[in-house]
Amino acid sequence: MLRDLIFSIIITIILVTVIYYLSSYHIKQIIKYGKPTITDYKHLNNDTIKANNPIAWTLTKDYNKHILNDSLREGFEKHETVAYLVFQNGKIKYEEYWQGYDKDSLLNSFSISKSIVSIMIGIAIDEKAIKNVNQKVTDFLSDFNNGEPTDLTIKDLLTMSAGLDWSEKFNSPFSDVAKAYYGNKLDKQIDKVKVVDEVGKNFKYQSVNTLILVEILEKATKTKITDYVYLNLWYPIGAEHDALWSLDRKDGTIRSFCCFNATARDFARLGHVVLNNGEFDNTFIVPKDYLKEATKPADYLKNKNDKPVDYSGYHFRMLEYKNKQIPYFFGINGQYIFVLKDRNAVVVRLGKKRSDERINNSPKDVFLYLDAATEILD
Repeated sequence: MLRDLIFSIIITIILVTVIYYLSSYHIKQIIKYGKPTITDYKHLNNDTIKANNPIAWTLTKDYNKHILNDSLREGFEKHETVAYLVFQNGKIKYEEYWQGYDKDSLLNSFSISKSIVSIMIGIAIDEKAIKNVNQKVTDFLSDFNNGEPTDLTIKDLLTMSAGLDWSEKFNSPFSDVAKAYYGNKLDKQIDKVKVVDEVGKNFKYQSVNTLILVEILEKATKTKITDYVYLNLWYPIGAEHDALWSLDRKDGTIRSFCCFNATARDFARLGHVVLNNGEFDNTFIVPKDYLKEATKPADYLKNKNDKPVDYSGYHFRMLEYKNKQIPYFFGINGQYIFVLKDRNAVVVRLGKKRSDERINNSPKDVFLYLDAATEILD
């Protein structure tokens, strides 16, 4: 019996080894590293966005005086929260870290980077590098869609209504998004994408929208996206730590749909830009009117259930909480930055898991973090 077990183990090892060496690059990466994590930057190539203008946060007089009740804490730990911060009136009111992480830890925000790209589109429009969100994609990328005519606009990309041939199934190793996350030929992958459905009608979450937006940004501004973010966002908001934006290979293409790595405190600065209508500490970042549209539901679109999209705008999410509309930055596994305008507050939650259950198209756990913030702010 022991001999049979050993034989089975040896055969399994041989089969896995053969499959590994016959697999494509991205399959090998999946086998080697497994599911996406908040510290994937450690084994990836990255571009650095320097923090050359650090502005330290101040603390409220009652900083960390609040004690989370047992029910909230149990929920936080169930979803493996690693960072939770509450800011009010531009100061840190509450801050806690778990599992050995702290205020200096870099963490992968996943699709929060999509909202960063949206902010950069607003900045490019203000600088007149882009006319407006209704400008056609082909004005910048003449070879897009294999050179075939298309009415696709920047707004269609921002609202995830571009109708592209792209599969967004992270749990499938053969999906387009898995190849984008684990692969090393992102530029070639983007070049093959075509419009296959009617544009501007149906909401379909596809990370390739963000990748195309960054190609447009770089073409319009004649500036690499990491340099553009440094000049127009990371420097003026006073980030205290360098950020890392992961690449598909050394000197390769930025994984702009994900993989912007920063500290929880620096992510909070992004929330404050939205909270303060496009400003940070009285420094202009992005037009107020653009942010207003960006954080408004694109409810003229229909989702897969043929219902109006009342939860997504220009790469931002929205939810209703206690009769208040709350815009928020959103990433897989529960990366959130909430903007509570009625409380002049920003809430950051980063972690390893989120709820599989949804309430009005938002993961159920978002309400846990908002309940905690309400308790802290009260």
